[in-house]
Amino acid sequence: MAGERVAAAGRGATTIADRVLAKIAAQAAREALDGVPEGGEAPHASVLVHHDVARLRIGVELDYPCDIGARCGAVRRRVAERVHALAGMEVPEVAVMVERLHSAQSRAAQGRIQ
Repeated sequence: MAGERVAAAGRGATTIADRVLAKIAAQAAREALDGVPEGGEAPHASVLVHHDVARLRIGVELDYPCDIGARCGAVRRRVAERVHALAGMEVPEVAVMVERLHSAQSRAAQGRIQ
């Protein structure tokens, strides 16, 4: 019907690149951890999207000692919330991989070696 207007939502599609979702997830992980350990790498993420459902893998480095389970739980919650809020995608799975622990003792030893 020539005179009818089609709502904006019905006129097109929005596509969000995987790298954009990965960047959102990495930033959310950084927020959940309150930053990066001294001498550590920032969190990084990879994403698999299928029909507006995102599955994420987050690599993090943590200070030692810490409650690893609690820190990983905080990352999972924050990442799922932010990806859902900013990209509108369901996030049924956030796998957090602790890739390295940084202790104050090892940082002091590295300082003496250099």
